[in-house]
Amino acid sequence: MTEPSGFFTDVTLCIGCKACEVACKQWNELPADGYGLTGNSYDNTSHLGGNTWRHVAFVEQMDRTTPADSRWMMLSDVCKHCTNAGCMEACPTGSIVRNEFGNVFVQPEICNGCGYCVPSCPFGVVAIQPQSGIAEKCTLCYDRQKDGIEPACAKSCPTDSITFGPVTELRAKAEARVEALLARGQHVEIYGTNEKMGAVGNLNAFFLLPDRPEVFNLPPDPVLPSTYQPGAYASLAAAIGVMALASYAIWRRR
Repeated sequence: MTEPSGFFTDVTLCIGCKACEVACKQWNELPADGYGLTGNSYDNTSHLGGNTWRHVAFVEQMDRTTPADSRWMMLSDVCKHCTNAGCMEACPTGSIVRNEFGNVFVQPEICNGCGYCVPSCPFGVVAIQPQSGIAEKCTLCYDRQKDGIEPACAKSCPTDSITFGPVTELRAKAEARVEALLARGQHVEIYGTNEKMGAVGNLNAFFLLPDRPEVFNLPPDPVLPSTYQPGAYASLAAAIGVMALASYAIWRRR
């Protein structure tokens, strides 16, 4: 396997045009989300799902006291292609694998639609596609990568908010961008390449954020469900032990 490829998404450059959403749907032949608004700014898709592999979130921070301090931020969300992927960990059929490009990939011909991967993703990315009945998410345009073409979303982004390439190169680019923005007095941080990711590990699709992760509906401390398994097994064993002792005590009395 070569060095993993991934995305670096710079929120400070996103203009909310949704070209990435449209390109993703067109290339992957995903159903439209319709034209109804959610009531959350210009967001009509609401969240990632089986039919939406790229989602542009709109965050409006309006300051009525000082209008000049108001700001409107947009983030193009996508599967994080985690170093330690919860979906892959939970899959009972082995349909979720890491392909030759280091991306987390769902093999549609093997997936049985059990849905175990859905709650196992700490970012709420994976979903069962209503039409196919199997788990679907961003493939990082696996078919395009095999032909040496960058993913459709990155290709269509007019501001280069979304960039694609080897993860180490993207991280170096992100660090340089942070230094440049900090020098201008802007508070920014990288989400997905530090110790806060815990057991999930570094994300191969990471973000430059001008505010806290929670503002963009990103968990500040993502946790894999398997983290709780030892404690759950211990509690189960203790409960079984108590029930066994109670049963033995009742048997002795009889």
